[in-house]
Amino acid sequence: MARDHMSARETCGLRTCRSPVSRPNVVGMTSTDSSRRVLVTGAASGIGLACAARFAGAGDEVTVLDKDADQVERVANDLGAKALVCDLLDIDRVAAIDLDVDIVINNAGFQHVAPIESFPHQKFAQILALMLQAPFVLAQSVLPHMYDRGFGRFVHISSVHGHRASAFKAGYVTAKHGLEGLSKAIAIEGAAHGVTSNTIAPGFVRTPLVENQIADQAQAHGIQPDQVLSDVLLARTPVKRLLEPDEVARLAQFMCGPGSDSITGASYDMTGGWTAA
Repeated sequence: MARDHMSARETCGLRTCRSPVSRPNVVGMTSTDSSRRVLVTGAASGIGLACAARFAGAGDEVTVLDKDADQVERVANDLGAKALVCDLLDIDRVAAIDLDVDIVINNAGFQHVAPIESFPHQKFAQILALMLQAPFVLAQSVLPHMYDRGFGRFVHISSVHGHRASAFKAGYVTAKHGLEGLSKAIAIEGAAHGVTSNTIAPGFVRTPLVENQIADQAQAHGIQPDQVLSDVLLARTPVKRLLEPDEVARLAQFMCGPGSDSITGASYDMTGGWTAA
């Protein structure tokens, strides 16, 4: 895909909210690197916010990307990060982003629940664009920089639905299965250049996306919200609780830290035993 090389500041409103903090070198980086630059998508809330907070807390230079301008700028101010306002559904704008980063946390996503026969075509296309095409286009942008440096880390926030299907979630299931494949392709191509690519596949996490599902499922099934957790969302999960966003963020940080050079092409299950049952 052709793309112009305008800066992210020109195309999507990049703002630095505080001075970045330097940190020590990490395994796999050259001696000239004083800090790691991290891009987190969908960083205004939920898992993205937790990841941004954890990397920023470790002293990394974090760029938080989200379409919610007010919220992402508040997050950036709170964390001493950079705010990048961009709607990842606008693939042309995504293709124009030219960020030189060491780590990419692909997290942005949304859910739509409907039977296949009545699933809106536009919603299906939007889910694939946001959760699969945008990560691909971002990889096209950042990989040349990573290859030049001989270091890079991709962590894609996938889902149990990247490995298992559920009814009425055709778009989400399709996108997450595709993201698992994209991650493996990046892992294979990037291996000779010091670039790793992995996914985290959580079950249900306490995020706005899941909280909205609880309300929708309660209405659809004619039951109370607390019953949705036990009887619907966690029905196939031996560990009967929602994951917390910071649990996912801790794993993402580990996958980018010392000793991670040979961890690539993997999918880390955080489903509370769902895939074992």
